[in-house]
Amino acid sequence: MPEPRGRLTVAALLSFNGGFVDTVGFLGLSGLFVAHVTGNFVTLGAALVLGSHGILNKILALPEFVAVIALARLAGGVARRRGWPALRIMLTTEVILLAAFFGLAVTFGPFENADRPLALLTGFAGIAAMALQNALQRVHLASLPPTTLMTGSTTQATIDAVDLLAGTAAGDAPAVRTRLSRMAMSVLLFAAGCAAGALLFWLAGFWCLAVPVIVGAIAAAMRLDETVQPA
Repeated sequence: MPEPRGRLTVAALLSFNGGFVDTVGFLGLSGLFVAHVTGNFVTLGAALVLGSHGILNKILALPEFVAVIALARLAGGVARRRGWPALRIMLTTEVILLAAFFGLAVTFGPFENADRPLALLTGFAGIAAMALQNALQRVHLASLPPTTLMTGSTTQATIDAVDLLAGTAAGDAPAVRTRLSRMAMSVLLFAAGCAAGALLFWLAGFWCLAVPVIVGAIAAAMRLDETVQPA
């Protein structure tokens, strides 16, 4: 089945932003992954062993991530019951949070110690934006690949590619090709976002965070079919 209008493009833009923002957060906030939880467990362990900065921000990242997703779920339910465009509201809110991340980072950064109050506040803005992106993807773009978590997408894309090459996809081949193309798009755009984030952070520091604000604004401004997909 074709995706509702605009959702493929929105997912592509969000994948780029996921890689970009996660990379800049890692580089500028002592190894903080703002877009996903798994990496913070690893870098927290490393920070504890090495005695480096950025321990507190990684400890607080998980409860904040959970709290934002819970709030997004509740707010989305209210919006749908009242007939409001829930996806557009969530995308717009994410842009506001990205703008806050950008503003705080360029105003108070760079941060020598990522556990200082203003650095924590900056990281919280980035985490909130990416937690909201994870939530809206699961609810409104559930049939498309994740925009921040690439391990599962890479695994599935590899399996699909092998099945197609080996001829074992059989009658499911059209569906497998469609899934493979979407998975590959998500992974490639996330990787492109990572590369762009690293390069532009090296060239311009936290000012590079203007890019995901603009990309997010484009996604929020798109014409979208607001038919809700089941969670």
